[in-house]
Amino acid sequence: MSRRALRLLLSIVMLIAASLGGVLATAGTAQADGCYTWSRTLSAGASGADVTQLQIRVAGYPGSGGVLAIDGAYGPATTAAVKRFQSAYGLAADGIAGPATFSKIYALQDDDCTPAHFSYAELNTCNSTWSGGAVSATTAKSNALRTMWKLEALRHALGDEPIRVTSGFRSHACNDAVGGASGSRHLYGDAADLGAGPHSLCRLAQQARNHGFNGILGPGYPGHNDHTHVDHRSGRFWSAPSCGI
Repeated sequence: MSRRALRLLLSIVMLIAASLGGVLATAGTAQADGCYTWSRTLSAGASGADVTQLQIRVAGYPGSGGVLAIDGAYGPATTAAVKRFQSAYGLAADGIAGPATFSKIYALQDDDCTPAHFSYAELNTCNSTWSGGAVSATTAKSNALRTMWKLEALRHALGDEPIRVTSGFRSHACNDAVGGASGSRHLYGDAADLGAGPHSLCRLAQQARNHGFNGILGPGYPGHNDHTHVDHRSGRFWSAPSCGI
């Protein structure tokens, strides 16, 4: 049995156990995961590294125009994001991250913590080291992981059809080679360019507004008629005039 199939089987068992109201319904989770394992149920008022790990995975569910802070504090915004994540996957939307929620996350992620439908290689075709950008290699790779989880939420909202990433992290050399802007968010590892596929560029730009991206550039914005760009800049800047954005 493959690792993903085993993880899916374990997730189903956990969901059944949780629904029956047994011990697992109040303990965090006894399941070990190759990426990260939560050891307690999390809810409003909790704080710590385990909250941060949860926030990374539900950051694609902040609500329209919202951006979830990855700060390790389980406040109202995190509670709301967890509820949206739970609702999106057919779980009881109580805003409490327990066995059922963690089991769904385990089923969605690979052992390197990337979500099921995206990979580090997909977010970095520039080099293998994540170096040479505007931030350290560690930060660039971490930023890319956060981008991928938001893209996973976007993908799920669009019917779980593929999303094609055409550009992710760039070193200064790679950015210069493609004529990127000097302050491009690609240099920070927190940007992704999306190509048309099952969904039009405008559909991608429009839906991205619901999944925590501060930067959205698409058709009608100079240089963006052949892709939709999403990123995590500090302030909101959305512009895709041809798409009504």
